[in-house]
Amino acid sequence: MSVTDISNVVLITVDSLRADAIGPYDENRHTPVMDALAERATVFDNAFATGNWTPFSFPSILGSRPVFADTGHIGVDRSSTLSAVLSEANVLTGGFNAANGFLTSHWDYDAGFDEFEPFVASMGSSIYSRYLARHPTVEAWLQLVTSPVRRISSWLRGETDDRPFLDTSRMFDVEHAATSFIEEAETPFFLWVHYMDTHTPYVPAPRYIRDVSSDLLGTHRMLHAHTRTGLGRNVGKRTLRDLRTLYQAAVRQVDASIGRLLGTLSSNGIDEETAVIVAGDHGEEFQEHGHLAHYPKLYDELIRIPLIIDVPGTNARWIDRQVGLDAIPPTVADILNVEPPTEWQGDTLTPSIFEGDDPVDTPVVSVTVRGEEVTAQPIPRSLAEGDLLVSVRNQDWTYIENVDEGRNELYYRPSDPTQQEDLSIDPTTEEQRLIEQFGSIVESHASTLRNRERDTADDINDEIETRLEALGYR
Repeated sequence: MSVTDISNVVLITVDSLRADAIGPYDENRHTPVMDALAERATVFDNAFATGNWTPFSFPSILGSRPVFADTGHIGVDRSSTLSAVLSEANVLTGGFNAANGFLTSHWDYDAGFDEFEPFVASMGSSIYSRYLARHPTVEAWLQLVTSPVRRISSWLRGETDDRPFLDTSRMFDVEHAATSFIEEAETPFFLWVHYMDTHTPYVPAPRYIRDVSSDLLGTHRMLHAHTRTGLGRNVGKRTLRDLRTLYQAAVRQVDASIGRLLGTLSSNGIDEETAVIVAGDHGEEFQEHGHLAHYPKLYDELIRIPLIIDVPGTNARWIDRQVGLDAIPPTVADILNVEPPTEWQGDTLTPSIFEGDDPVDTPVVSVTVRGEEVTAQPIPRSLAEGDLLVSVRNQDWTYIENVDEGRNELYYRPSDPTQQEDLSIDPTTEEQRLIEQFGSIVESHASTLRNRERDTADDINDEIETRLEALGYR
């Protein structure tokens, strides 16, 4: 089979999915669907996001451009997006986002999609619905209270109890829309699906908490930990462990949904002509550097993500060389035999997928913007709102620089995978050479971002603002 035999591509992105949360990257994890997918796919061991959170990462994922490179805001309205390029080439396009307010038409993410639904404006207009949208942890308690009744009812009907009482993560909405698109689409098509279950607050269905927890009282304890965190209480070792369990349960929930989507491809007889890509848009911190979630930092727990590309007919491979998520658009275009725009920054990964060749040895650059405090709200969304931090990664080294303060850090990942020992403090001659080399890359990237026209911030409608508040962004 060659690339010309592939008619369709399904791109699955999972919000806040760190690499070590799934089986292919950590043997202690069990994610049956993604594990099986990786066994026949190309797995990129050193895949990195180009930002620490969704609005800084997705311009690369769907536009192969760095955030701020073309405008001063976080959208893609001046980019040749993947969906627009494919649509111009007569590829049917569908995009379904589980209510992430940053991935909406407000920032032009609908451009080029024949079918697009962000599920933001469909939360419901009642006071009850809007309250739940702002306070998803309340939904977790509702799930817990109703769980025994639902389990008995499901058992009597011969069904599983994996559906949440209230689908706040919009997983089933997205899954249903994607399934309908697949069933009705004529090839060739491109489908993008974005899951939010692994984003804070983690509210998986109770059955998935039971799957990853041996404690019979696990569900109650996990939700208690969630409540303590939401109230700003102290997060000790036990609470942190429980939050990790909730997160892993949410990963299992997404894994099951991906399995149902892959099943739809198979039942419609198009699985052998459809390439599937699974990627995280960024990672998640569990106090590796003092905080939870994904505040403005550039360490591996936030930047290293899974990237699995399954093209039917190719051999299973494991690629060590570093790659950035800006490689996704040119790779998809290449698979579908569509010419990529010259302004795309990433390089296609098809030589690695089809021949096992190493990707181009280009360091991956990532950015974030930090205010006076790491946890300050609102989290900075533009260069004018804080200090610019830029990181550079090759296969072994991570360099991080606060451009505005002139402070830098250097880490050797093979012996320090969690980046705890800063080698820039007393560098060897070789380390100093790397600092200078990476520093010049940072300087060039920062100059590119700051030389662009600065746009003023625009107003956000109430529906998007409500959803962003529910995700913890004020």
